[in-house]
Amino acid sequence: MMMDLAGIDFSAPSPEVARQLIGVTLLVDGVGGRIVETEAYDASEPASHCYIGQTERNFSMFGPPGRSYVYRSHGLHWCLNFVCREQGHGAGVLIRALEPLADPAGLARMRERRGLDEVRLLCSGPGRLAQALGVTRAHNNLPLDAPPFLLLPRAHEHEAQVQMQVLAGTRIGISKAVELPWRFVEAGSRFLSKPHRR
Repeated sequence: MMMDLAGIDFSAPSPEVARQLIGVTLLVDGVGGRIVETEAYDASEPASHCYIGQTERNFSMFGPPGRSYVYRSHGLHWCLNFVCREQGHGAGVLIRALEPLADPAGLARMRERRGLDEVRLLCSGPGRLAQALGVTRAHNNLPLDAPPFLLLPRAHEHEAQVQMQVLAGTRIGISKAVELPWRFVEAGSRFLSKPHRR
């Protein structure tokens, strides 16, 4: 069990991990922000890369929990996932959107990588997020508790002075298992890839 990584047990089922990741800060080489949108995937359902079994592409999703799984979507964009469940199961969480930290140096690097200034669009979608954070295939199958990754627990609600609400809904851009409510978002966030839907 991995209870010491941002207070999250990555050996838990992917929907639980996906919900708990909302509000956690993700940094890659010091650049990143608060996770505001995730999607869960599991080998038991046909939208998952693991549904067909282990392959050269998805092998890291079958590895130990608390590691990265990076794949290229439609031959264009890298996408960052966090592996969960026990080794050999095949499950993960797609990191869909971040609210960038208000760090001038980090914002400058993200803007340069993305080629735009609008903060709201820097990390609003898995491909945009990976590009802004400089994530590539070289980041595949790496432990999340060591550089270049850093995960920081969500702020205590009394410190934030507002209670964060997490909403669940159906996943985006898939044609199978569309009924599963395995997309999780921070309610009211303007940094989501697309508006929340039930």
